[in-house]
Amino acid sequence: MPAKSYGLICPISKACEILTPRWTIPILTEMGYNGYTKFSDLKRVLGNISPAILSKRLSEMEAVGLIERIEDKARGTVDYLPTEKAKALIPILDALAEWTQKHIDAELAVGCYDLSQLMWYLRQMIVVEELPRRRLVVRINFTDEEGPFPVYWLVYEPQNGVVEACVDVPSFEVDLYIETTKLSFGAVFYGRTCISREVAEGRMFLSGDKVLERTIERWMPQAALASVEGTLQMTAAE
Repeated sequence: MPAKSYGLICPISKACEILTPRWTIPILTEMGYNGYTKFSDLKRVLGNISPAILSKRLSEMEAVGLIERIEDKARGTVDYLPTEKAKALIPILDALAEWTQKHIDAELAVGCYDLSQLMWYLRQMIVVEELPRRRLVVRINFTDEEGPFPVYWLVYEPQNGVVEACVDVPSFEVDLYIETTKLSFGAVFYGRTCISREVAEGRMFLSGDKVLERTIERWMPQAALASVEGTLQMTAAE
């Protein structure tokens, strides 16, 4: 890695040769920010990556010293850990993320993504302290999702404080219905808009439990980058 050099005596070009093969940066991001070290976890959270490509990228990243492969033969497990070389990229990735928030239009930044990945993050970030202390089911219908799973259910069990995201209909009554688009929902998550604005402009509809409706902006999470000053906002509804 890489297969072909730019042929330039430039440190930035050399960094690009090492870091720009498809999926390299997302893999480093999941390792560095979210602590995923196992092949199965990386495959799940990265969504669209094939097992063959993931295996190839991990081998390439190990070869250039970005990750270390740790095998525990007694337990039959393998972990991939970011090296100090990889960890040194964190401030650079932070700067890239902030640059995107400030300089890339919302419609482009969050207009196309793997819905399962966002829902995987979301279920771990729901602010359960703001939810009523009872089982809750939230049904989210993404009207523009062309994949096999346009509807997700969030199920909260107060006994263990866990929120699960599922694509199969749960055997419980729904407390809150949300109808929206991937663009609208992703924009809310990254602070490109807010729920009250999306509802007012007709891109998001809420119905059901009135307490959940009124408090949704307290328990529905946003990414840390949502607070970046100067984040470009969604354009007005047409």
